Amino acid sequence: MTFVIILLAVAAACAFFYIKIRNGIVIKDNRCDNAWQTIDAQLQRRNDLIPNLVETVKGYMQHEADTLQAVTNARAAVAGAVTPEAKMEASGQLTQALGHLFAVAEAYPDLKANTNFAQLQSDLTDTENKISYARMSFNDCVLEYNNAIETFPGNLIAGSSFKPRQGFVVEDESVRQAPNVQF
Repeated sequence: MTFVIILLAVAAACAFFYIKIRNGIVIKDNRCDNAWQTIDAQLQRRNDLIPNLVETVKGYMQHEADTLQAVTNARAAVAGAVTPEAKMEASGQLTQALGHLFAVAEAYPDLKANTNFAQLQSDLTDTENKISYARMSFNDCVLEYNNAIETFPGNLIAGSSFKPRQGFVVEDESVRQAPNVQF
């Protein structure tokens, strides 16, 4: 009788730990989804601001049609991306195109003085900062989740039910280079 009670206690303890670890993995997986949704919301906010920015800039930058077209194409790529990986890549291209647009805008003093342009630039800068923080949060969630499914005993419980996730990575090596400032 004592053996049966001990056996039941051990089985209950194993079941408890199994449930606790599996639920922990599910929670971490859900946090990754939530962090991605935060990024997605900020990407949508940025995409909503871009048409207003392009329209404001068009009248001033008549000779910069290629720059405006690059921004428009990059925005369309973000909007058309389906998978997180595709959105990550398209978002990087859009960030690069916007950076080029703002650099070119420096050559147009009337545009820089335009309050609508200044407000849109400020809103986009704020949104880019939010995207950056959301990416860091997403990468932290992905790291925690991947650690949970790849370390013992989580790897036994996760089995093939949970797949590792990919975080945001910098694709463009030129972003890692320090700018060359000359006086």
